[in-house]
Amino acid sequence: MTTTEAVALPLEGVRVLELGNYIAAPTAGRLLADFGAEVIKVERPRTGDELRNWRLYAGDTSMLYRTVNRNKKSVVLDLREPQGREAVLKLAARSDIVLENFRPGTIEKWGIGPAELDAVNPDIVIARISAFGQTGPLAERPGFAAVAEAMGGLRNLVGEPDRPPSRTGVSIGDSIAGLYAAFGAVMALYQRQTRERPPLDRRTVDVALNEAVLSMMESLVPDHLAYGVDRQRVGGRLEGIAPSNAYPCADGGSVVIAGNGDAIYKRLMVAAGRADLAADPELASNAGRWTHRDEIDDAIATWTASLTRAEVLALLDAADVPAGPIYTAADICADPQYRARGMIQYFDVDTGAAEPRRVGFPGIVPVLGGTSLPIRSLGPDLGEHTDDVLGGL
Repeated sequence: MTTTEAVALPLEGVRVLELGNYIAAPTAGRLLADFGAEVIKVERPRTGDELRNWRLYAGDTSMLYRTVNRNKKSVVLDLREPQGREAVLKLAARSDIVLENFRPGTIEKWGIGPAELDAVNPDIVIARISAFGQTGPLAERPGFAAVAEAMGGLRNLVGEPDRPPSRTGVSIGDSIAGLYAAFGAVMALYQRQTRERPPLDRRTVDVALNEAVLSMMESLVPDHLAYGVDRQRVGGRLEGIAPSNAYPCADGGSVVIAGNGDAIYKRLMVAAGRADLAADPELASNAGRWTHRDEIDDAIATWTASLTRAEVLALLDAADVPAGPIYTAADICADPQYRARGMIQYFDVDTGAAEPRRVGFPGIVPVLGGTSLPIRSLGPDLGEHTDDVLGGL
């Protein structure tokens, strides 16, 4: 990492004022901070960002907070008080980007809305994340990612067809919205630097959680309007594509096999000892395989259940069939590919025990220079940088 550290990071010199809470805006701030931006995170007195207590198993700050808010500075300000709002405006005057994810109208009520921010800094870029966006009939309604994932179409496709819709194991809607907010902020910065100063409304990035989820739904809506197709939950499968599923192995592990390419499918079935299914002309195309998906899945599952996970993966690797193990956190930490690219980085962390514990955190994506950029610091203690940052004003 020595060579990487010697090279200037892409966003060095950019200052970001993060007024975010929970996951969405802090994810945007994390992405900007990862690549060199100075991100000043404003937290409320005493409790700070509520994420500090989410999945808190011991100690006073969760690993979730340490992860999402890495490479940032923490400043404590009360935005409901005049002194706090004054400090925010002074910081905004010297910043490039402001991130926020309050309910629409909240920062306007506090006197630190877009008009006030623009007044102190006519070049400011404002990235706003909310449940349903800053305009429209639902704009003022509150909502978390769970609601956005439901209304964006994702929840209806997750789970088994004979059970109620499920959810992914992470706040995926928040994270997707954070990605869009970071991209939008950098896009606005680029426009600001390459053209005449855009008006305020073009420097305001408006990200709605439900729209961010909808944008990931591929051809869900066009398929419905063009063909009258209403996609349904199909469990571990992917609608209209076969075979692509998870299969159990003899040792209790599972593998995901993506054998849905025409040539790949034939190699897969030969490796599984089912040359008859490989040669069946009715299964030569994806449409035919989807029609017979149960028969194909049963044949693959019978084969994988007779072997260990390692044996299955070795045979599929030799046959050039895309496949992989379903990893736990322990598997990820032990994986040589992740290790080679610096994707688990270790720090001594206070976990509430008598001594700090060595803890691994996910690396920075995307990779520049062959391996992950180094994480410079974990999510800070509450108010850790208040004196340094406000003293500079």
